Amino acid sequence: MNPQGYPSAPVPLQGVPYGQPEGPGMVQHTTVNIIAEPPQDHIIWSIFSFVHMNPCCLGLAALIHSVKARDRKMVGDLQGAQHYGSTARSLNIAATVLIGLIVLIVIISYSVIAARANNSYSNYNYGR
Repeated sequence: MNPQGYPSAPVPLQGVPYGQPEGPGMVQHTTVNIIAEPPQDHIIWSIFSFVHMNPCCLGLAALIHSVKARDRKMVGDLQGAQHYGSTARSLNIAATVLIGLIVLIVIISYSVIAARANNSYSNYNYGR
């Protein structure tokens, strides 16, 4: 807006060709490049799976695939990065579920053993 509050008219630039080219048969094409979100490599989850819960070496395999996904992403191979990233995600899910089941089984086993030990100890004291 100009100082008087009225919208200003566009001023054409002189000497600069802009817009549709002049001449017969000339067609201007517009290309829009849509940059997709880069694929995830799940490196943090893979490191956690490798360090803290590495059942059947699934954490190591997930870490290797995460590093490969990151390398592919840096090179520009987004399809390869997507493939390695999804494999790393699947391995991380498998490692997390497996370690969750193991922890759950250990907790249940410990609770059952502790309850039986307490029960047998109390039966021993009542017998005296």
